[in-house]
Amino acid sequence: MNDTMVTLVGNVATAVDFRDTVAGKVARFRFAVTARRWDRERAVWTDGPTSFYTVSAWRSLGANVMASVSVGEPLVVHGRLKVREDERDGQRKTFVDIDALSVGHDLTRGTSAFRRSPRGEPRPAGEGDLTESEALPELVPADGKDPWTSAAHQLVTAS
Repeated sequence: MNDTMVTLVGNVATAVDFRDTVAGKVARFRFAVTARRWDRERAVWTDGPTSFYTVSAWRSLGANVMASVSVGEPLVVHGRLKVREDERDGQRKTFVDIDALSVGHDLTRGTSAFRRSPRGEPRPAGEGDLTESEALPELVPADGKDPWTSAAHQLVTAS
């Protein structure tokens, strides 16, 4: 199947709506992407038109989005582009949706603290967080061999 894959950088425009549907659990939100252009005449950056997308994140990705994303936050969304047309109020309208495969905070505009969720349902922030010793694994494995100085790593870095 030939899907059109896109990667968008923008801001969350609406609160995340998380539902349990017949097809499975899904988180949906509107995503605003505004192009910025350099105006040569005035020598300033200007905002172009804003495009809005409906992003759907299914199963565990959706649950993680619900627990991690708020209105106004900058995100990077990667997924399948879906364009559909509908007639509403006698007018034909075009809707652009993204079935997300990956969603993350845009770290060019801030910081984020990642917490791995266990298999299955993700846990809310702060609940069952790891202690510092659990979160920071040993830098050198128990066998004493440093993986960063292995022969294979030396071959890769030498090329």
